[in-house]
Amino acid sequence: MKEVMAIIRMNMMNKTKLALVDAGISSFYAKECLGRGKGTVELPHYLGGGEEQYESMIDELGIVGRIIPKRMINVIVPDKLVKTVVNTIIGINKTGRSGDGKIFVMPVEETWRVRTGESGDDILDL
Repeated sequence: MKEVMAIIRMNMMNKTKLALVDAGISSFYAKECLGRGKGTVELPHYLGGGEEQYESMIDELGIVGRIIPKRMINVIVPDKLVKTVVNTIIGINKTGRSGDGKIFVMPVEETWRVRTGESGDDILDL
């Protein structure tokens, strides 16, 4: 089992969510986060498409070393589905510009369903 963690642009969340569901991955978690990579970013890409509420937040962060609103997605899948998840996320989010995001894949040793006490790959809601 693996956890795929992706950091993507805020305005790409809905497209990514739909693409994951279309790929058969219906269970995942998402949360807002702030971050930056080593490169420069093109702020207009972060401020359009319903993200206007973040404009004042970005302005308050200063010009040098700005951190940018992002979305973090976490997906726990069996090993055989890791490439599907990674390729789906890349396919939707790759624009060729700085700030497209990052994907990390980490091992998951065990999973447990709290309600029933079941464990293992079978409890993953895919």
